[in-house]
Amino acid sequence: MTLFTLLLVLIIERLFKLGEHWQLDHRLEVVFRRVTRFSLTATLAMTLAVMLVVWLLLEALEGLFFNLPLLVVWILIGLLCIGAGVVRLHYHAYLKAASRDDSHARDAMASELTLIHGVPPDCDEREYLRELQNALLWINYRFYLAPLFWFVVGGEAGPVLVCGYAFLRAWQTWLARHHTPVERLRSGIDGVLHVVDWIPVRLVGVAYALIGHGEKALPAWFASLADRHTSQYHVLTQLAQFSLAQEPHLDKVKTPKAAVSMAKKATLVIVVVVALLTIYGTLV
Repeated sequence: MTLFTLLLVLIIERLFKLGEHWQLDHRLEVVFRRVTRFSLTATLAMTLAVMLVVWLLLEALEGLFFNLPLLVVWILIGLLCIGAGVVRLHYHAYLKAASRDDSHARDAMASELTLIHGVPPDCDEREYLRELQNALLWINYRFYLAPLFWFVVGGEAGPVLVCGYAFLRAWQTWLARHHTPVERLRSGIDGVLHVVDWIPVRLVGVAYALIGHGEKALPAWFASLADRHTSQYHVLTQLAQFSLAQEPHLDKVKTPKAAVSMAKKATLVIVVVVALLTIYGTLV
């Protein structure tokens, strides 16, 4: 059921999911507004509570009406947790602004896309566009590849794990947008996601290494296996940049498009691998 649900979710997401309506991140804002104290304990407690609610829901629907309600819930959870939604609108707005040479609108949309990790101050145009590429690659990972990983490896508990991951993603974004760096640090969210992202980042890194220049990317990937301190963002984007080395880095439209194109290729490769593993019985 996992492969069928995943393919259906990706098709629906690509065709119909725009804006915030089907985004778990948006639905959780009503909860985040009520949080006034920030700590690692609170972050873990909220995440476990969300996962427990989803698990209880799945258990309650198990075996009812030939599992049709259960299938519907799997699909709804997948739609809420997988896909960028409103971020895709920001990306297209950036491209329109860049093509019109509207620097104000372009910078506003770039700020939205680089919200989590930001752009180094006083960087030149080439560095600015490279950081924008990195942000787009990371968005693809956060909203597509990482949820896909947890949805698949979780098996029957896939919806539980992907909801937990989506909650952590949404909490980090909310803190970055509405709270101070000190409050974000107290929440422990970056440390939790550093641990949670360790395995999927390296699996996705293999896809980027194989798509691009493997003679440079593969040694860097092997080195990352023993690296516990470098942020997962830098591990993933460094591997991806090896594949983007021959792409334009000075065109404000072509540069982000190159990153998105390669991210789509990596996503397709991983979906194909999941399908093959499912067909041969390795995955459920």
